[in-house]
Amino acid sequence: MRAHQIMTRQVITTTVDTPIVQAARTLLLQHISGMPVLDEAGKLVGVVSQGDFMRRAEIGTQRRRPRWLKLLVGPGRAAVDFVRERGRKVGDVMNAQPITVSEDATLEEVTETMEKNDIKRVPVMRGDELVGIITRTNLVQAVLDLARDVPDPTADDDHVRNRIFAAIEQNDWTPFGLGVTVRGGIVHLSGVITDERSRKAAIVAAENVTGVRKVHDHLVWLEPMSGVYVNSPEDEQDSTAAAG
Repeated sequence: MRAHQIMTRQVITTTVDTPIVQAARTLLLQHISGMPVLDEAGKLVGVVSQGDFMRRAEIGTQRRRPRWLKLLVGPGRAAVDFVRERGRKVGDVMNAQPITVSEDATLEEVTETMEKNDIKRVPVMRGDELVGIITRTNLVQAVLDLARDVPDPTADDDHVRNRIFAAIEQNDWTPFGLGVTVRGGIVHLSGVITDERSRKAAIVAAENVTGVRKVHDHLVWLEPMSGVYVNSPEDEQDSTAAAG
């Protein structure tokens, strides 16, 4: 399998000039641990994650080095720490050297990249263009889908997957973080919905795509205000059956 076959296409991004308060709020409300950072031209210039908010003056967690270590690291390092701990914009705290993979990278290459660099997500690129993102959740979902004993992906499955994305993404009710996996015409839909009516709409949209034999629902319902989420009826049924 390739990166483009499991990546999330609807990527939540931020900009270098976005206030860190707004970025932090986005991470919490969208239930994500990090997001790509774009410049004014839409070019990927960094990644900001929850870890970038751990050493902050607001919560008193800024670094406190012994005097001898301050002398060792020098004033430059102290200046960098000061900006990261007190900067007001995403550009002040982000990782300015993002690790990426190409859309044609194998899942083995993706996994090795994430493990080697100890990261939880990796932007997916088509040349200089950001086209998706892969997180550990995407990899777990891929493992789950493969465990359902469906055939390996084919070129036709890729075409079906693209048509499903096109059929769903053009609507106002599109699930957030929509994930589509296709194996031999068997479709697995994943993502987050905030209105249960969107679940049926997404399933129907997929069922109407030529080449689709069956649609499995893994869409999670999320209550925006409280953050409470509920797995799909299909996944709940599978969990109950496994427990019994």
